[in-house]
Amino acid sequence: MCGIVGVLGKNEVAPILVEALRRLEYRGYDSAGIATVNGGVLDRRRAVGKLVNLSDLLVHDSLPGHSGIGHTRWATHGGPSVPNAHPHKAGPVAVVHNGIVENYRELRNVVAKAGLSFETETDTETVALLTQMFMEQGMSAKDAAFATIDRLEGAFALAFLFDGEEDLIIAARQGSPLAIGHGDGEMFVGSDAIALAPMTDQITYLEEGDRAVVTRAGVEIFDHVGRRANREMRQIQMDAARVDKAGHKHFMSKEIAEQPAVISNAINHYLADDDTITLPGDGLDFSTIDRVVMVACGTAYYACLTAKYWFEQVARIPVEVDIASEFRYREPPIGKGTLALFVSQSGETADTLAALRYCQEKADAIVSVVNVPESSIARESDLALPILAGTEIGVASTKAFTCQLTVLLTLALKAATDRGEIDAETLAEHVTALRSVPGALNIALSAESKIQATARRLSESRDILFLGRGLMYPLALEGALKLKEISYIHAEAYASGELKHGPIALIDKHVPVVVLAPYDSLFDKSVSNMQEVMARKGKVLLISDSEGLAEAGTDVWDLIEMPRVAELVTPILYAVPAQLLAYHTAVAKGTDVDQPRNLAKSVTVE
Repeated sequence: MCGIVGVLGKNEVAPILVEALRRLEYRGYDSAGIATVNGGVLDRRRAVGKLVNLSDLLVHDSLPGHSGIGHTRWATHGGPSVPNAHPHKAGPVAVVHNGIVENYRELRNVVAKAGLSFETETDTETVALLTQMFMEQGMSAKDAAFATIDRLEGAFALAFLFDGEEDLIIAARQGSPLAIGHGDGEMFVGSDAIALAPMTDQITYLEEGDRAVVTRAGVEIFDHVGRRANREMRQIQMDAARVDKAGHKHFMSKEIAEQPAVISNAINHYLADDDTITLPGDGLDFSTIDRVVMVACGTAYYACLTAKYWFEQVARIPVEVDIASEFRYREPPIGKGTLALFVSQSGETADTLAALRYCQEKADAIVSVVNVPESSIARESDLALPILAGTEIGVASTKAFTCQLTVLLTLALKAATDRGEIDAETLAEHVTALRSVPGALNIALSAESKIQATARRLSESRDILFLGRGLMYPLALEGALKLKEISYIHAEAYASGELKHGPIALIDKHVPVVVLAPYDSLFDKSVSNMQEVMARKGKVLLISDSEGLAEAGTDVWDLIEMPRVAELVTPILYAVPAQLLAYHTAVAKGTDVDQPRNLAKSVTVE
């Protein structure tokens, strides 16, 4: 969510901080600010809205210094305003923070009794004031920061900058990611490697409970009980951290177009030349697994709902799918023979990470499907399966979703093989179908101009319904989510068979109904539901293949044709028209496609 960056550099840091924050814009934010130390004096600049507002402010009111911290804020405590924007400053200290301090009200009472006053209702200001209080009691900057960290409850990533200290940043993480970058006589702090990529490719990831003393000479890291900790320095792949639109108007457009290539990479990573399925390390043997529990949030949750069909129909393993934010509070029993599988694009989703930790020591194995191999979820799993989607900047997930589906399908085929549920001939058929997906996606992308024209018509609607059966039901849910995320049109999705159980009351001539219905084993039933809609003057947009469109007739409101593929892989293919429909509807409405209001790319607070 919020983005943090810190620099102890050789040159003026204000432009470096702003550029690093620009690379974190994809996380979502509503205000931004930086603080520097220059000639021993700590000062800051903050602005509401886009980073360009902060850049404009710095043109007219510059902020010199070779040491600084910066922040993009996604509001939790207090609305977007300059006083609520980070960095928060209290006397000799400035603080930037990602997360939520759960005991901040208690701490406010502590600092109030010390005679310190508040300017905001934010939890982060309490962190700055508590540090100021300890420094006024005679503690050094480092000791005051550590004493403050010891008093905090909740999830946080923090960076502290101090008056009179031009060679010091204190950093800490508890529940929110934070990385240290190593340079030549320079050091860096960032929420993720993307922010630091132009400055260094040498990264140390802080682990849970770590706090770090960063100077230009290097970093000292201490664990949660204050012992010196030796954390590995890793070299990141700079290509994976590139952030550009490659000629597209939006990152979302670029990422939709990248899907044939990234899915091909994922397929080749997990399928050997002889079509056997290969997993990293010691792999995974499903012959001893009796039950799979899948946990995720948002779009990743819909990927898991799709995978449930694959695991149960092909591998014959019972699967439960849970929303991460509900999972651990139910305290579900995790018995012997259970595989716990967690899906997260960022690998830092707070609720998903908490659910993973609940399953540790309970499940037979912890497996994660992630896009960031160095993420917390990946590091804390027994087996981490990269989806190889590359950096995804658009808040509305596209290529990460289809790569998640690709990896989950591959895993389901591995499970079916291990359990003897499919023979070599059937596996070969499924693998052939999977290998055909990138080519089919290219054909689907060629329908973009038709989808764009349809989207213009949809953009005039206030409410839209999505329907799907079987493997298309989770896709309907995903299609509705994409549309409302970026176009702000109210959209809901239902299993087609549920239409008569309530949702049909919503149907009239003003409500378009998007029906995802490839010509598969459930097509006839989907057509019946479609006819029920049209009988009530509902406007049906049918997305199907040529056989399905021919069978449906000419009475539908609009048609979008997809290539014919094997039923097993239809969810990966039909994600593309759903994404393009949402994208072009949002463009027609003039919304902020890549950074929709109120949303963040990586939800790192509960």
